[in-house]
Amino acid sequence: ERGYGKGTGWGLFIAREILAVTGMTLKECGTEGTGARFEIELPPGHFRENGE
Repeated sequence: ERGYGKGTGWGLFIAREILAVTGMTLKECGTEGTGARFEIELPPGHFRENGE
């Protein structure tokens, strides 16, 4: 049983590697003491809106 702070640490690593294959990056942008916050950055022109 895993409790608070007992994760394996693989989640962010795997997410970063998958995003890197597609040219995207994972960036930590949180404020210390307020919890974790991350942004996924897409290269310019590599997104589309619904219906396009």
